[in-house]
Amino acid sequence: QVQLVESGGGLVQAGGSLRLSCAASGRTVSPLAMAWFRQAPGKEREFVAAINWRGGSTKYADSVKGRFTVSRDNAKNTVFLQMNSLKSEDTAVYYCASRREFYSPATPNEGDYGYWGQGTQVTVAS
Repeated sequence: QVQLVESGGGLVQAGGSLRLSCAASGRTVSPLAMAWFRQAPGKEREFVAAINWRGGSTKYADSVKGRFTVSRDNAKNTVFLQMNSLKSEDTAVYYCASRREFYSPATPNEGDYGYWGQGTQVTVAS
């Protein structure tokens, strides 16, 4: 079992930055692809970014390309999401997720991820 805990959310002005962290426990996530999803009020959860187990391959939603960067520190069992140039439409609860299968690819598909955190709120004030 993998437990994921997100942190780093909060209130920020439009144009500002936040760095989210996802700390894993229970077992190492170093062989597992990780991803970030988000859910805005009244909307379905959507893909934000994903990173493969080595960190050498990343994927991003078109809406965040060039503004968000996903990274990982396998020695610390932690994944990060650096968010720059934040917009009001980035307001959402952000969730960290992990795949269950070793060395599986990073994908944008919610159903591919078997472990989920509780989420952290990001609010961007315009």
